[in-house]
Amino acid sequence: MRMAKIVCVTCVFLLQFAFSQTAEVKAKPLTDSDIQLLRSDLQAQKNEIIAHNMQFTDPESAAFWPIYRDYSRDQQLVGDERVQLIKDYAQNYDVMDDAKAESMVQRLLNIDAKLIDLRQQYWPKFEKALGAKRAAKFFQVDSRLSLIFNLQLASEIPLVR
Repeated sequence: MRMAKIVCVTCVFLLQFAFSQTAEVKAKPLTDSDIQLLRSDLQAQKNEIIAHNMQFTDPESAAFWPIYRDYSRDQQLVGDERVQLIKDYAQNYDVMDDAKAESMVQRLLNIDAKLIDLRQQYWPKFEKALGAKRAAKFFQVDSRLSLIFNLQLASEIPLVR
């Protein structure tokens, strides 16, 4: 049920960013404050899903959440780059040329690399806080949430023409 909630909220977020290939569907552009509110709601739901799946003991909780707050903050910094890339893609969709497409793909690859680097940077911290097995479980949950979000996002962005 909680997973359905995050997917639902994610869909609302994505629909605001969606731009259609047909003229009859127009989304109201989100302001930066709108994006921040949506992110806050998504983060709260993500926290609930993590807590529900991990069932932390009190000592685990005390060790995990401060590290996770830093990790989440760093994820959002990379997410800011992704939001800007999506905005740029939307603005250039109708006038995309080879140079712009190549530039955007390089930016996307850089964003993906930063997310991998971030996980590698935080793995030892989560492992120390939770032990390898519990940290691996958290990484599974985090990875699944990211995959769900990315799948929803990708399904709303039209392919390059």
